Amino acid sequence: MTHQFDVVVERDSAGYFVASVPALPGCHTQAKSLDKLMERVREAIELCMEVQGKDSENLDFVGVQRVTVRA
Repeated sequence: MTHQFDVVVERDSAGYFVASVPALPGCHTQAKSLDKLMERVREAIELCMEVQGKDSENLDFVGVQRVTVRA
């Protein structure tokens, strides 16, 4: 059986790519390249599913918005 997950990818100030899986709270990883990141995020998803169980919250991806606030 296969599962599909949306993954949010960002780049931090040190140049690392950071991936988060919104449907699996706490499921994050990072890497220097996108290829390595995708490899690691698959591993992270498998581990999170193993720990949290197979029933993840079904979220429909809507989009990404950038919001600016005064600091």
